[in-house]
Amino acid sequence: MRFGFFIPRGWRYDLVGIDPEQHWQVMGDLVRYADTTPAWESVWVYDHFHTTPRPSHEATHEAWSLMAGFAGITDRVRLGQMCTCMSYRDPAYLAKVAATIDHISGGRIEMGIGGGWYEHEWRAYGYGFPSAGERLGRLREGVDIFRQMWSTGSATLDGKHYQVDGALCFPQPLQTTSARNRIPIWVAGGGPKVTLKIAAQYADYTNYFGDPEQFAEKTEILKQHCRDVGRDFDEITLTGNTNVVIADNQAELDEKLAECAARMVQGGMSVSDANAHVQGSLRDQPTVGTVEQVAEALSAMRDVGLSYVIGYFPDAAYDRSTVERFEREIIPALADRHQVTDK
Repeated sequence: MRFGFFIPRGWRYDLVGIDPEQHWQVMGDLVRYADTTPAWESVWVYDHFHTTPRPSHEATHEAWSLMAGFAGITDRVRLGQMCTCMSYRDPAYLAKVAATIDHISGGRIEMGIGGGWYEHEWRAYGYGFPSAGERLGRLREGVDIFRQMWSTGSATLDGKHYQVDGALCFPQPLQTTSARNRIPIWVAGGGPKVTLKIAAQYADYTNYFGDPEQFAEKTEILKQHCRDVGRDFDEITLTGNTNVVIADNQAELDEKLAECAARMVQGGMSVSDANAHVQGSLRDQPTVGTVEQVAEALSAMRDVGLSYVIGYFPDAAYDRSTVERFEREIIPALADRHQVTDK
């Protein structure tokens, strides 16, 4: 397995109580830590504008601005977003942004991309909230534009949702001139009829999770889509995101989860909403528990084909010990014997 982790940037109430003037220092310290720790191949941010599960006045820093900032303070670790919402930025413009940051980073950008789902955010920023079919249609056309611009330097598409006519991308991404050929594209989501079909056609990486049975079912669907479009399934790396909380016993776990809920309450959520969110998004997750439980859950996912894990550590901005413990006690048992960090 290969490993990355999310940098807290506010979206999940994970900078609450930290002075906004210190946010960049906190994020930057974590990114530098990952950059100097070979166990971590990549760092990631979510692409959202408002906190979840409730919009609030708490900080939510912009993802692609952070990509440029991270690129300037690191030398090794790869930089990604999981995942950029296609409709938040015009795809031709975004292809140019990514190409520029690829140069700043020395060729370390990953493009995580998806259709988007956070309705409040869409409407608040004046994007409306089109149907799922339209959002996924935009995803397909936007990824086509990316591939053209990064592979040839120019894109032309008279699509239903996007129209470009000779949109140029020079200089080409630094990775276009390397063995990688272009910025890697991660198509996020496991929708069987549309998203996985888009992934079969365009993705270098997929990104979906679930229990082992669900994951295996989605992977079989992806394989069929690959056969349908004439794509070699083995060209695609299967990845997933998971929330990670590690404790030695139930009492310690309860304390850590209570701290997560308390930060949400401090950020303006009601106690009942905060507790319900923690229950649904953390307590019931397979990678929340003891070291042995987390390792067992990830091992089971590895057995059904998951080969790259991106962990979200809700306390990372306040205490790096869970990140370090995962790195020290879990990664060695699961990491590839000959880790490949430039696939």
